[in-house]
Amino acid sequence: MNQDHLHLAAGNLSRLDTLLEHRTRLGACVLLSTADALSFSRLLDLLEETNGNLGAHLHKLEDAGYIAADKQFVTGKPLTTYTLLPPGRKALKAHLEALQGLIRTSFA
Repeated sequence: MNQDHLHLAAGNLSRLDTLLEHRTRLGACVLLSTADALSFSRLLDLLEETNGNLGAHLHKLEDAGYIAADKQFVTGKPLTTYTLLPPGRKALKAHLEALQGLIRTSFA
């Protein structure tokens, strides 16, 4: 790898969003980017996580302003749905572009 490739790779590494480096948080944002909203139970099933682990990761994304939670009661049962907010969509796009750049520089 020449110096130009090293600088490109380093630049792409610096553009990665540390919040999205974890599989569960990245997966939640990717899944939410394909739907208007997803329930906690649907995310739980798709991501194959435990309740507590998924909840902790979703809280981190909420705290960062990447996602929003809507908590309701439907027929007496709690239902929480999540949506990807514009800052989360922007962060996800930038993170995925940085990953694509890393792939390109790694195999150039």
